[in-house]
Amino acid sequence: MEQNPHILIVDDDREIRELLARFLEKNQMRVTAVRDGREARRAWTNGHYQLIVLDLMLPGESGLDLARWMRTQSSVPIVMLTAMGEETDRVIGLELGADDYVPKPFGPRELLARIRAVLRRAGEQSEHRQAATAVKQYRFSGWTLEPAHRRLLNPEGTEISLTGGEFDLLLALVDRANRVLTRDMLLDLLRGRQAGPFDRAIDVAISRLRRKLEDDCHRAQLIKTVRGGGYVLATTVERV
Repeated sequence: MEQNPHILIVDDDREIRELLARFLEKNQMRVTAVRDGREARRAWTNGHYQLIVLDLMLPGESGLDLARWMRTQSSVPIVMLTAMGEETDRVIGLELGADDYVPKPFGPRELLARIRAVLRRAGEQSEHRQAATAVKQYRFSGWTLEPAHRRLLNPEGTEISLTGGEFDLLLALVDRANRVLTRDMLLDLLRGRQAGPFDRAIDVAISRLRRKLEDDCHRAQLIKTVRGGGYVLATTVERV
């Protein structure tokens, strides 16, 4: 982790913005705090950030829409602030590439710990991605996955549209083919966090991947469910 990482806080609650800014600055971080999507876009063009703290409930442009736009610009880690129990938003956030979630209300020390953990993992995952992208193609069951271009080609050579989360999930499975990966392992590989008791984000993403990869997603042949275990990509993978 680099010294004094620059954090962008996007939250329409002035009290929360000011509290977090003061607390993070006391803990050797630089902070830019804005109240909505318009200010966030302006701040984005004027600064280089190591992490975004993003509230989902924003006036005007929603936090999810803003996160979707940010993902077209950069892979900078995003920690989302969510209302307790908003599982649908967590699922969508995972697909967009959110790195962690902190439910409101929260304590600044908890958020600081999450930020530090995400920054540390971002450095580690960057090294892993560099190793993965050294493989130009993964070929399996007629499909081709190209990490450097982040695209999936079907057996006819047609590109299949994947969300960022779907691509990362498939890459994790392909890179560890024929190994059983639990939900916790997959969440840790993708976002560095453990699954909560009601967090079904991985299950939803697996279901969507199956619909794109399998002729009959109810009789999965490629991505198989292991009862009490997790998921496995059950096929031979060629690295080119």
